Amino acid sequence: MRNQKGASYIAILFAVIGLALIAKVLIAVWGPYWDDRVVDSQIEELIQSSPKNITPEKFNSQMSQRLEMNNVRDLKFEEIAKVLNVDGLQVKKNYEIRKPFLLNIDIVLKFEKDFDQSSVKAK
Repeated sequence: MRNQKGASYIAILFAVIGLALIAKVLIAVWGPYWDDRVVDSQIEELIQSSPKNITPEKFNSQMSQRLEMNNVRDLKFEEIAKVLNVDGLQVKKNYEIRKPFLLNIDIVLKFEKDFDQSSVKAK
């Protein structure tokens, strides 16, 4: 009796399907995570460079310009974040993104983070 050497065709087929599924997940998730990282860095930079008495409207307009320059066009800053100026500037970012994945299965990505002007400037 001869021993089998190597993987069977079914094992190779399952490996290819598994790799394709992993690649599809990475492609679907990479863009929103990258955009969120850009949004976080731009919020921190603008908080550090802005004066303590900046109005929330001016902060919103400057953030919208920064996101436009960084090619983040899918997100509108006024819809994803709330800006308050009570005892210093505070930004509360909270939003979710739904991406179609497979047939009727969606991937839901939720992003939440709070920024405070005193803690960001202390870094």
